Amino acid sequence: MDRDKVETIKGDTKDMVDEAKHRVAAGAEKAKRGVEGDAMPLGERVASHVKEAEHDIAADVDKAKRNVRDADDR
Repeated sequence: MDRDKVETIKGDTKDMVDEAKHRVAAGAEKAKRGVEGDAMPLGERVASHVKEAEHDIAADVDKAKRNVRDADDR
């Protein structure tokens, strides 16, 4: 196995794990809002939506990095 292939696999694995972490964190924020419901103050609810969006965007970036790396590898 050549060095480029090994680096691609290492990068893909790291990005896959990072993406999964961000997806779980986004889901946790959504679940938190679902559990607390209307008892959650508006400011906290807005902040939770923002955190969820940040995690979703970060996960999409990790996925895009993996897709670009894989496209370059072909």
